[in-house]
Amino acid sequence: MSFFSKQFIDVIQWTESDDSVLAWRFPIQDQEIQTGAKLTVRDSQLAVFVNEGRIADVFSPGLYTLSTQTLPLLTDLLNWDKLFKSPFKSDVYFYSSRLRIDQKWGTATPITIRDREFGAVRMRAYGIYAYHIADPRVFYEKVSGSREIYRVGDLEGQLRNTIVGQMTTAFANANVNFIDMAGSQAQLGQTMLTALRPVFGDLGLSLESFVVENISLPEELQKMLDQRIGMNMIGDLNRYTQFQVAQSMPIAAANEGGGAAGIGAGLGAGMVMAQQMMNAMQPQPPAAPQAPAAPAAPSAGGATKFCLNCGKPIPKAARFCPECGGAQQ
Repeated sequence: MSFFSKQFIDVIQWTESDDSVLAWRFPIQDQEIQTGAKLTVRDSQLAVFVNEGRIADVFSPGLYTLSTQTLPLLTDLLNWDKLFKSPFKSDVYFYSSRLRIDQKWGTATPITIRDREFGAVRMRAYGIYAYHIADPRVFYEKVSGSREIYRVGDLEGQLRNTIVGQMTTAFANANVNFIDMAGSQAQLGQTMLTALRPVFGDLGLSLESFVVENISLPEELQKMLDQRIGMNMIGDLNRYTQFQVAQSMPIAAANEGGGAAGIGAGLGAGMVMAQQMMNAMQPQPPAAPQAPAAPAAPSAGGATKFCLNCGKPIPKAARFCPECGGAQQ
């Protein structure tokens, strides 16, 4: 009577109710699968039968009747007769093979690469990628194992760290200067896609797309780069002068007096500033040596004498030297 009281499973299927689930084990427990039961594998799903820790078969999307014809390997494992009608117990795992889009990656800390123009550069990057389960047998053996449920979040950290680990090599081999990376993000994304596909494949995954959304420097280095760009922009002083004069015209016109006087004052100030800048940028010729000062000539028509302290010629009637202030006799 205990045999007839057992519950036999006639239909095996999985309706995904959670978008974050990658693998799900069908709840068999003490129930047994009836010979001739129906297995439904929907589009974007794969199913794996595991018996006593060994993978018996992998099923792609479709409707299957479980028998010795559909489970030849399982039949061989259990040494069943080809006409068996007994129920059997096995673990059935469903895998979602849908494309997992908008998976985010990014550098938690800046990575250092060698740049032809700047030397060593510490940079940050982030973007998105998409993948799906391509080989459930490999994924079961290397990743999910016998867990009842395996989610996207359980795999996220491993994939993100793998991406960052490959990034330094891939970006360095791209031979693109940091200044030009912003215009080469599509090329860098393709480089990363090529480099990462074998790594994902080793986990039973297929990497379908990889996008580099942004490449930047740490804040302190970005400020230094902005200063350098600013200096390059004002490298032509003539054009910079014209720009400054054009900027000063509306300001001068708004001053009291307005009109031509205000515009003239603005133009004059702009030209003076520009001239000072141009003079400062031009090399200055060496200064000519100064000739020694000639001694002061004695005043005409008056007698002179020489100061007792400094020796300078002074009027004969002077009681104090006008040069050093010394008293005279």
